[in-house]
Amino acid sequence: MGTLIYDGADGFTFDDRVLAHLQAVIATKLRRREGFLLLWTDRTSSEQGTLRSIWLDPSISLQFVFARPVLPELNREWLTIMTEKANGNGGLHLDDELRAEIREEIPEGTYRGRKRSAS
Repeated sequence: MGTLIYDGADGFTFDDRVLAHLQAVIATKLRRREGFLLLWTDRTSSEQGTLRSIWLDPSISLQFVFARPVLPELNREWLTIMTEKANGNGGLHLDDELRAEIREEIPEGTYRGRKRSAS
């Protein structure tokens, strides 16, 4: 589990694969000087979880701390989905289903019924 440290706060934990994808999307948005909302369900304190949201802006301190010394490989489809969400009015809602696919708990390419074509 990696940690997203926001504005010097204690930090929020995410699976390293999820955090690597978040880092790529967030870095792209902030490099363009575009602030946006990030929302997710934090299940660290209870099974039901707590909906969390933070406003990400280039002026706010942000760190990505990974549990492993090598970053996981990024999936372009997930990056596209996450970027589209981040560009929308509702912000990047990192829902449980997408997080499960990124963590490889459900088959790749099944998020929101998207099936990948066989090559």
